[in-house]
Amino acid sequence: MKEIVPQPPSIVHNEMAEIQSLFNKNVIPSYGRFDIVLSHGSGSQLWDVTGKRYLDLGGGIAVCSLGHAPSAITEALIEQSRKLVHVSNLYFHAPQGRLAQELVNLIGPGKCFFTNSGVEANEGLFKLARKFGHDEGRFEIITTYNSFHGRTLAGISATGQDKVKKGFEPMVPGFRHVPYNDLQAMRDAISPATVAILVEGIQGEGGVTPATPEYLLGLRQLCDEKKLLLMMDSVQCGHFRSGRFQSYQRILEGVPRGDKFMPDAISMAKSLGGGFPIGAFWVRQPYADLLSAGTHGTTYGGSPLACAVALKILEVIQKEKLADNAREVGAYFKGGLQALAQKYPSVIKTVRGLGLMVGMELAPSIPAFSGEGKTPAVRFTNLLHEAGLIAIPAGTHILRFLPALNLHKDEAAEGLKIIESVVAKLAS
Repeated sequence: MKEIVPQPPSIVHNEMAEIQSLFNKNVIPSYGRFDIVLSHGSGSQLWDVTGKRYLDLGGGIAVCSLGHAPSAITEALIEQSRKLVHVSNLYFHAPQGRLAQELVNLIGPGKCFFTNSGVEANEGLFKLARKFGHDEGRFEIITTYNSFHGRTLAGISATGQDKVKKGFEPMVPGFRHVPYNDLQAMRDAISPATVAILVEGIQGEGGVTPATPEYLLGLRQLCDEKKLLLMMDSVQCGHFRSGRFQSYQRILEGVPRGDKFMPDAISMAKSLGGGFPIGAFWVRQPYADLLSAGTHGTTYGGSPLACAVALKILEVIQKEKLADNAREVGAYFKGGLQALAQKYPSVIKTVRGLGLMVGMELAPSIPAFSGEGKTPAVRFTNLLHEAGLIAIPAGTHILRFLPALNLHKDEAAEGLKIIESVVAKLAS
């Protein structure tokens, strides 16, 4: 009698489903995640667990300044971890002092405080403003509509978007919002309680909208007149993304009196660590000593490991002239998108941004996106994913492109081809 051999077990292992199941069972569902499970990356390339390759033009939301798995960061981590990983901020260590010096040299006379994230850097700005105005009873900070300043309670209170506030009322008092790029609205909003103004040089989450030179210069004059602090949230638009270290430096290039412009405080993060968690805020003289011993602190901020990585990133950016690359490749990519907007006006309404911070606004009514469901920005992003490109939605109709600062021109060209392939189908 012939022996019946049992069917061998399937060797196909659905890693994607298994990882998603781990998240569904164990991770708080506070993110609307795309249906992609990433495995590894190199430069501006990413691969998922199925082996599919993506061109990454999202950069971890403007974080991966040197791309994925850069050897420079790996070497900095290994070298520093052999010396010191962490010490309390009760002590001195060289990497933090050196990083502060580098940032001060890039901005202007002042001092730095180091954090672990952008929202922590913004919290430092809020406390700086409160300390500055405390003796006069001033505490109010004016921000703008469509701004984004983080997810803490104070961060969402400062943010000029209602969607981040829902379910967390009442808000932290002391924040009011006015239209962006509207100097008169800012002037009209100032009250006896106002102590500071906080704006982004280029609004990121709000749709990649740069400030005008007149707006920035007017804010500086207004703050000087009213004895207010002018604070800038440069978490997303800073660190050479615009083609200069700070976006206001790029915006004010060649503008009369632009070279004299200086904020009173700046928050930083994202590209500063290239993927390693680190944030910072800089405060100019004469306000740099307002937060004296005991008034502010952090356990992990400014660790030897984080500062060593940030120093290495600055070294690579300067050595490889990545600020220039952000200008040149960014201009090429933006120009390509503008050409697509002219060719397919039924799909792309407008393109804006500076350097490698580019926003593409979709037309208000795309037939393929009619009906209820996900926003046009999310739907378009999903189509790009299917075509092998990573981008970041903002709002309902805007896509952000925030790639690595060392993005190659041929990679930008590849991205334009992929985007056109999606746009052409929607336009047909």
